[in-house]
Amino acid sequence: MAPQTATRSKASSRSTSTKARRSTSAARSAGHGRFSGESPEKLRDHFREMTLIRRFEERAAQGYTQAKIGGYCHLNLGEEATVVGLMHALRTSDLLFTNYREHGYAIAKGIEPGRVMAELYGRTTGTSKGWGGSMHMFDVENGLLGGYGIVGGQIPLATGAAMAIDYRGGDEVVMCQMGDGTTNIGAFHEALNIAALWNLPVVFVVVNNQLGMGTTVERSSAESELHKRASAYRMHGERVDGNDVLAVREAADRLVERARSGGGPALLETVSDRLKGHSVVDPGKYRSDESAQAARQNDPVVALRAELIEAGILDEDAAADIETKAQADADAAVAFADDSPHPDPATLFDHTYATPVANDSRRLPADPVFPSSF
Repeated sequence: MAPQTATRSKASSRSTSTKARRSTSAARSAGHGRFSGESPEKLRDHFREMTLIRRFEERAAQGYTQAKIGGYCHLNLGEEATVVGLMHALRTSDLLFTNYREHGYAIAKGIEPGRVMAELYGRTTGTSKGWGGSMHMFDVENGLLGGYGIVGGQIPLATGAAMAIDYRGGDEVVMCQMGDGTTNIGAFHEALNIAALWNLPVVFVVVNNQLGMGTTVERSSAESELHKRASAYRMHGERVDGNDVLAVREAADRLVERARSGGGPALLETVSDRLKGHSVVDPGKYRSDESAQAARQNDPVVALRAELIEAGILDEDAAADIETKAQADADAAVAFADDSPHPDPATLFDHTYATPVANDSRRLPADPVFPSSF
C-alpha cells in the first residue's frame, strides 16, 4: 500500500512557521472540535503522563550531572506526546522494542518510575537489576524487551519476535521504535523487507526529531519524508505530528489493530522536536537559535496544558495540582533509587546467558588472559 498521511494531523516540515501551527491549533480547539468525542478524564490522563515523563527526565538529567547516573543518558524531553500516544495503543501483552531513548516508554508501558530511576542509578531494584543502565531497560512482565544501545539493534529482534507470534498464532503485536538516523542502516531495510514478505504483526515507528545526533534529516537522507520508505516494500506508511498526542494515539491505535487482525506491518513516522541535545552531555551547539526557539515554542506538554484549559477540561488549579503530583512522583523515584542497594560485584556474570553455557568466561577486566603459571 502506498504511504499515506494521517487525516488528523500532518507533521509540518521545519520550514512551517510557528504562527501557522498556532493558528491551526486554535482553529481545531474552537468549539471543542479538537476534543470532540474524547473522554475528559482520558485527556487529563494524557497530560498527567506527559507531565510525569517531563519531570522524571528533568530529574534524570540532574542525577547525571550529580554523577549518580553513569554511562550514556538520552532523554525524551520534547517527545512526551509521541511516547504517550504510542503506548496507549498497546496492550500489556504487546511487545515493545526501543532504542536507547526509552525512559518515558518504560513508564508509559506500566513500569513504576522508581524502578526506572533505580536502573539509571545502577541499583538492584532497577528493571535490569542495575546492570543495564539508561540504555538497557528490560521488563518481560510489562512487555518491554529493550532498550538497545546499538543503533538499529532492536529492529531484527523485534521482527523475529513478530515472526514468533505469527508462528504460534498469537494475537500480540510488536511495536519497534527507532530514531530517524536508524532508517539509513541495513538492518532497517532487511527487517522491513522480511516483515512485508511474511505479513508480520509489527508496527515500526520512526521518532523523527529531525536531528540524527547533530545532522539534520535533510542532510543525511535522500528521502527525508521517512514514512515513504515503506513503499519500497509495498508496506503501509504514514506520518503524523509527534507533538500531538491525539494524532499519534489515533494513528498508532489504527495501525496496531490493523496488524493484530492480519493486515500486516506498517511504518509510522512521528515528527517532533528534541528540546535538548542528543544526550545529556551534548550542548547542541550545532543547532541554530531559530531551531532551538522553534522547539521550545512547539513544546507538547505546554501546548496540551494550554489547550485543555482553553477547552475547559482543566483549570489553572487542576493543572498545577497535576504538575505538583508529577514532581512529587519524580522526586519519590529519585529517593527510591538513592535508597536502593548497589549490585554485588560477585553477580556480574549471573545474567550473561539465559541458561548455563559451558566454559563461559568470567574474567574481569583486570584479570590476566592466561594464568601466570602458563
